[in-house]
Amino acid sequence: MKKPSNNNKIAIFEGKKMRRRWDQKNEKWWFSVIDAVQILVDQPSFQAARNYWKVLKNRLNKEGSQSVTKCNQLKLQAADGKYYLTDTANTETMLRIIQSIPSPNAEPFKLWLARAGYERIEEAEDPEKAIQRAMHFYLKRGYSKNWVNQRLKSIEIRKELTDEWENRGVKRSDEFAVLTDEITFAWAGIKTKDYKNFKGLKKENLRDNMTNLELVLNMLAEVSTTEISKKVEPKSFMENKKVAREGGAVAGVARKKLEKRTGKKAISKLNAKKLGLLEK
Repeated sequence: MKKPSNNNKIAIFEGKKMRRRWDQKNEKWWFSVIDAVQILVDQPSFQAARNYWKVLKNRLNKEGSQSVTKCNQLKLQAADGKYYLTDTANTETMLRIIQSIPSPNAEPFKLWLARAGYERIEEAEDPEKAIQRAMHFYLKRGYSKNWVNQRLKSIEIRKELTDEWENRGVKRSDEFAVLTDEITFAWAGIKTKDYKNFKGLKKENLRDNMTNLELVLNMLAEVSTTEISKKVEPKSFMENKKVAREGGAVAGVARKKLEKRTGKKAISKLNAKKLGLLEK
């Protein structure tokens, strides 16, 4: 799929339109399954595409696939201007559905998924390859080498923090998100989702849209949290939250002192797109 535009109603998919909706709470795009099917099987008739999806759903259910149950019915605007309940899928589920469609148009996605799976296996055996691929990815997109070095360091620091959280009994992704939010609010004075909204982001990674200064302050907050956690050895989730606030506050003090000294805000509305890629 091509990168979504800022339009909440339509995405451009191989030059054709696909209806979608942005889930602000969970930060996910939901795409119309029938629209995707219609494009992939190159079917001009919407009703025929709808019947194709009905047959495919039955086959997936018989095979024991969870893809259908992961679909969500949302009201999307139809060609007549009215809104009807429509089967939608997030990106992960949509890619799984695409794997089940025998069409030349679906083949590039299947090859991409196979390649991505192979690279993940390679990275598990040799983590250095993940770092090399990350550097190539950012440089290819046009980020400066200086920014990329900072970003890769931030990934290392983040990994050390998540390892520490796991050692302290934090396992679930939603718990990681809560602790991250505590750190962000403590150093930046703004919740993570509000921070992304401030920069005009949706699904994009917040750190990929930080300036060098923001990255450094965020790294200070996370490394401080890691070191404090190692010292106090929190035993419960609430204790981990307290440590997260303390670690973030270290960077929060640094931010306020710098802002007072320079007279400039450290938190920027600029994102990668607005900067023409950060610090280039």
